[in-house]
Amino acid sequence: MSNGKASILVVDDTPDNLRLLSALLSAEGYTVRKALNGKIALSTIERSPPELILLDITMPDLNGYEVCEALKANQLTQEIPVIFISALDDALDKVKAFAVGGSDYITKPFQAAEVLARVAHQLTIRRLQQQLQGQNALLRQEQEQSERLLLNILPACVAEQLKAGMSTTQQFEEASFLFADIVGFSYHSATMPPQEVVNLLNRVFTRFDRLTQQFGLEKIRTIGDAYFVAGGLPVPRRDHAEAIANMALAMQAAIAQFSGPMVSRCSYALASIREARWWRRPLGFINLPTMFGEIRLILPVAWSPTVSRAAFR
Repeated sequence: MSNGKASILVVDDTPDNLRLLSALLSAEGYTVRKALNGKIALSTIERSPPELILLDITMPDLNGYEVCEALKANQLTQEIPVIFISALDDALDKVKAFAVGGSDYITKPFQAAEVLARVAHQLTIRRLQQQLQGQNALLRQEQEQSERLLLNILPACVAEQLKAGMSTTQQFEEASFLFADIVGFSYHSATMPPQEVVNLLNRVFTRFDRLTQQFGLEKIRTIGDAYFVAGGLPVPRRDHAEAIANMALAMQAAIAQFSGPMVSRCSYALASIREARWWRRPLGFINLPTMFGEIRLILPVAWSPTVSRAAFR
């Protein structure tokens, strides 16, 4: 620990005590500030909070207990360790000092070695607490990023199941899927700056996300310019095929509002296990052999023979 980086405020209404403590701590490399009473101390701390406070108890106007209570009531100063240093040696005085938020207690007349040891100890604890708080903040950020990633690739209810440690494998008797991509995307995007391509896809998919919410569907994932959405799962609904078809038509209308050849048309495939039929625009209807049974959904990939044929057309 580098003492030169530690700022300490000494609060005592006796000038001789201030000079003695200041000289002792300065000799050890600490940056020391002084305050003759509680009001001056609170004003000084508000302007520039120290890393540690040595606080006398018996002072006019505001005593040490009152100063400490004010510090602990302020969110900006409540974490600063306070070492009481006083001639009061009664056990009740010490108990009260800790009750109002004090971290340690030194009795006058004090020994220099004791003061330095207790100061170093409290600074070490404080810095370890700060390191722990920083690590916890980093962990929270990483957790939030992980949760955002889960929500980007999985439906919200499935992400919640994963976080809760629940199984995400479910069976659905019937459901519909829509796979959409932008016609000519690969050809046109090859000549565009990468950031421009990303911005354009963000605008397109943001519009598609709104449509997904509008029709009560579930976005499964996006890959490149491909958009994969499902109806009837993870929440079953009887009109899943109709909702998916309406979504496809709305996507065509939405994509037509973008200018430029890159996003002039949206090609899509639509698969429904109930009707065992899939549609591909603008090529018209293509009938598949009738299929019955269940759809197994193992997210982030939905699978059934019908869905697979539609997805990899």
